Amino acid sequence: MGAFWEGVAAGYGIAVPVGAIAILILDTALRRGFRIGFAAGAGAATADFLYATLAALAGAALSAQLKPLAGWLGLMGGLVLIAIGAYGLWRTSRKKTAANPGDIRDLGLGATYRLFVGLTIVNPLTVVYFAALILGRSTGAIDTAWSRALFVLGAGLASLSWQTLLAGLGSIAHRHLSPRAQGILSVAGNLIVVALGIRLLLSV
Repeated sequence: MGAFWEGVAAGYGIAVPVGAIAILILDTALRRGFRIGFAAGAGAATADFLYATLAALAGAALSAQLKPLAGWLGLMGGLVLIAIGAYGLWRTSRKKTAANPGDIRDLGLGATYRLFVGLTIVNPLTVVYFAALILGRSTGAIDTAWSRALFVLGAGLASLSWQTLLAGLGSIAHRHLSPRAQGILSVAGNLIVVALGIRLLLSV
């Protein structure tokens, strides 16, 4: 079971640090409630699961393939984060003047899930983390099909549990905070996402 707990540690290691994906999950649950927030978190956890699978199967060769793409991934990730944060700010300001607080363009469960799978896959932090994990882990610890499966399962469950917690926290705020307080938190979250995107572009 050592490989399982190594996977759990890897899953929490990428999921727990507060970054753009975590903020977007919180903001989604804050605006739409737990079901949509959970779909966002499940999408992020799916991407982490896929990367954990690559980390368990591909070894150091994967890291060598990823290194030449780091700049492009950073550029793409930064632009996507800025665009999403800017859209979130525009959407929040539009709701203040709209008679109906709903937004007909808000995504459903499936579309939200797919969006967060894509966002997490192109998130350079996720790529760099799992590349470092591939290089830094003990090759003897995950050397059988069973141990690889346990590692991937542990990483996926750990990520999903954390993303579900974020969705739960956001949905609590959705139920108990006033619309004005929710708007302020949403603006703050989207500003952070834009700032993270700008920082990512400057680091490329």
